[in-house]
Amino acid sequence: MSPLVMKFGGTSVESADSLTQVAKIVAKENKEREGVVVVVSALSGVTDGLTRGALTAAGGDDRTYRTVAVELQAHHHRVIDSLFPKGMERSSLLRRVDECLSEFTTLCHSIRILDEVTPRAMDAVTSLGERISARILAALLRLMGEGSEDFDATRLIVTDRTFQNAVPLIKPTRARVTALLAPLFERRAIPVVTGFIGATEDGVTTTLGRGGSDYTAAILGDCLNADEVWTFTDVDGVMTADPRIVPDARVIPILSYSEVGELAYFGAKVLHPRAIRPVIEREIPLWVKNTFHPERPGTRIVRESRNTHGTVKAVTAIDHLSMVTVEGRGMIGVPGIAARTFAAVASQGTSVLMISQASSEQSICFVIPTKTAPQVIRTLEKKLEHELARRDIDRIWPLDDVVVVTAVGVGMRGTPGVSARLFGALGRAGINVIAIAQGSSECSISLVVTAADADKAIRQIHKEVISHAE
Repeated sequence: MSPLVMKFGGTSVESADSLTQVAKIVAKENKEREGVVVVVSALSGVTDGLTRGALTAAGGDDRTYRTVAVELQAHHHRVIDSLFPKGMERSSLLRRVDECLSEFTTLCHSIRILDEVTPRAMDAVTSLGERISARILAALLRLMGEGSEDFDATRLIVTDRTFQNAVPLIKPTRARVTALLAPLFERRAIPVVTGFIGATEDGVTTTLGRGGSDYTAAILGDCLNADEVWTFTDVDGVMTADPRIVPDARVIPILSYSEVGELAYFGAKVLHPRAIRPVIEREIPLWVKNTFHPERPGTRIVRESRNTHGTVKAVTAIDHLSMVTVEGRGMIGVPGIAARTFAAVASQGTSVLMISQASSEQSICFVIPTKTAPQVIRTLEKKLEHELARRDIDRIWPLDDVVVVTAVGVGMRGTPGVSARLFGALGRAGINVIAIAQGSSECSISLVVTAADADKAIRQIHKEVISHAE
């Protein structure tokens, strides 16, 4: 029996009304399928609140986490009171909320005493939201007449001990998933699984990092050889651009794994590529759909999408960046400058989003988050102090308030003139391009522009390169 796996993110379960909509979608599919598995995130904003409580407690704050607990308790109680009549089910859910938030305050008190929050402690804290939401949704399905049982993913997904970014161990996970979930399908019951979390082989709670709930759905889809995996959000699918910037942005019907990876890396709110790899490798159909308009087709993600000649499918951007430049005429032909530069950046735990180097080797520039720039520059000046003293390097300097705008599409690969269209569109709009980079996959072209020009650049590329190509 091959089930459908459905994942609902935080915006899909943020209120009593949205939870009711989710339950209706699940109940409908359960009547039409051989089985349904639901993966659910915490209610919208809950994980952020839990994280804020733990971090402030680590700084010695004894009040914020208590305030967070009161706010989260009131929010969950309101949702439960709206959904359930008085009785044992409602009382049980309210008790569950209180138990989880009591555990939260206990953990935060310990964190405050120790003056630090370890990755293991943070996993224990941030896993609490899903434990509440899964219980609520399973109870709501039962109220609607469906058999349902909530499952803490610590019982299903076995991971290594990399807290905050755990790696699933597929063999023991597959054995547990098959043993525990298959019997529910035989009696038409719906398992509601906590997204984002897992546990080590000895039962210590872990979390799966960025895209964790999507990752949970993909793992379950892999282990159960699912018919399809559907991930639900509050938009109709993956869009050609951020609709807040480009009002006429449209849904992209089909995307490849590599295109999704580029979009996710450069700021688009799409599935994290690591999270969907298990189903892509098994060639299980994966869809991004809208919780509030489930009848709309959404976006399908496949291993390789059809290469439409010259097509740019989407444009996205990531902001709050600085471009750091290391330049000097004495760098020409001197081996090791680039290696030492990026070793210094890595020593600060900073991710480099884009690199551009002059062919003359007189400069190297790279883009990093603005908040990390001052420390990175201090480190570079220390590591390269001899080259600075000899004037091999003239200066190391940042350009703040820049944005990386990226055009994505496998149709760009091997197609002459795509770059000309991009730069021509920006030139006609009077937008200056500060730096460019293109990956060897030829799936994307990234441009650095000032923050003031970013939205205009996105709209112009969408208008002249994406819309006019269709």
